[in-house]
Amino acid sequence: MNLMFDRIGSLFFALVGALFIAESRNISSSAYGSQVGPNMFPFGLGVILILLSLRLLWETYKKGVAASSSESQSPQRYKRFLFILAATVLYVLVLEKLGYVISSFAFLLYAFTMMGSKNILKSGIVSLLFSVGVYVIYVHLLKGTLPGLPAWLGV
Repeated sequence: MNLMFDRIGSLFFALVGALFIAESRNISSSAYGSQVGPNMFPFGLGVILILLSLRLLWETYKKGVAASSSESQSPQRYKRFLFILAATVLYVLVLEKLGYVISSFAFLLYAFTMMGSKNILKSGIVSLLFSVGVYVIYVHLLKGTLPGLPAWLGV
């Protein structure tokens, strides 16, 4: 655990959470007069992100600066972080072309293996169940929209 990286990350994510809250105010409220509108989800995510960021900041300051100076800096951790960041950018770029289920499955499987999962079969099953489960819950039960399977599959 790199305390300085965690401190900077917590401040960054707190700012992102504040941006979520500020931008959620620009989304129009529900047309039916309900208190729960489309702006509530990003607002709630922003609040949760700020609270988790403050918790991380609190934990890093509890550990103290002495522990930070004795840590070994592993270039492998930064390399893994950059690979997952690149995979996230690629995931965003191919999401509409491949659809949610395929692109999420591939991204999750890659991320699990990059984080050190040794059992590829288990990671593949978890990735598939998560991708299909989120799609079914969000699209069929909650009536939301996500990119479906690509047309070239013929399904």
